[in-house]
Amino acid sequence: MGHNYAKPLTSGQKIERLLSRIPPSWVIKLERQTGTAVWRALAHAPDTDGAWSDEHMDPADALEDTWRRNRTVMV
Repeated sequence: MGHNYAKPLTSGQKIERLLSRIPPSWVIKLERQTGTAVWRALAHAPDTDGAWSDEHMDPADALEDTWRRNRTVMV
């Protein structure tokens, strides 16, 4: 019996997908902690304060984390 599993997205593909969903007017910041491979991100609507993501080893995961936290602020 055959299985049709989708291949997981690469980190780059995941970032592309997220950037296509985040409105162009939003602020996006992506930071790597000095001396580590740990990333955190911030994405929020203009004139609002957003919540930073938790620390992640993959920058795409950090961007997705902040998008999930702050997208409910959208008007």
